[in-house]
Order: sequence, then C-alpha cells, then structure tokens
Amino acid sequence: MKKADHPSTRRKGGRPARQRHAQASSAKARAQDTNGATKRWSQQVTDSSDVLDLESGIFKSSSAEAIALSLKESALRSRRRKGTPFQSAMSMLNFYINRAGRNLPKSRRDTLQKAKGKLREAFGRKP
Repeated sequence: MKKADHPSTRRKGGRPARQRHAQASSAKARAQDTNGATKRWSQQVTDSSDVLDLESGIFKSSSAEAIALSLKESALRSRRRKGTPFQSAMSMLNFYINRAGRNLPKSRRDTLQKAKGKLREAFGRKP
C-alpha cells in the first residue's frame, strides 16, 4: 500500500486533506471583518466580559502574588459574576493562560501557574 493510499491521508470523498498553510490563510481571511480589522474575540472577552472588571495590565505583572490579589479584589468587587468569587477569578486566570497558548514564554507561564496557587491560598482553599 502506498503512503498516498493510506486512509489517514484521504478524506471521505477520496481527496487528500488540505495543506496546513492553505487552511491557515483561509482562517486568516475569515478572521477579518468588512473594515479589514482583525476580529479578536478573546480580547473582547477580556475587555468587556461580565465576569470581572480587571485591573489594567494585571497579567503582565511579574509577581504571582500581585496577580492573585488583584484577581481576588476584582472578583469580590464584581456583582456581575455567575459563580463564586473564587470560581470567577480562577476562570479568568485560566482563560488568559489558555488563550495565550504556545505564545506564552515559559517564565510567564510559570508566574501565572504560581498565581493560581496564590489565588487558592488567598481564598483559603487547599493547594
């Protein structure tokens, strides 16, 4: 059996899968609105979410404790949250980490992971 005939390289209709770069360019084209501006839904969620009113630039802080305390204050102050303050704060921190993905440097990821532990401590949760 040739590699091209292998089932994993063929789609249902018998045609080969698209090249990755072709998919990326079409996804990029779909991400642009009519004005040519790129839609960044994750930025919109961060800016205008009903979850928390975050301190500007808090995730850029180099202190895990400062990040945790700021998230705690924001969660306790917010009246628009659906869950508990702890759930809202942890959710926003996880959202930021997940959306950054592979673009997040290891040092930043480590700081944010430490902030998760500090956030648990700040709310009196077990680590």
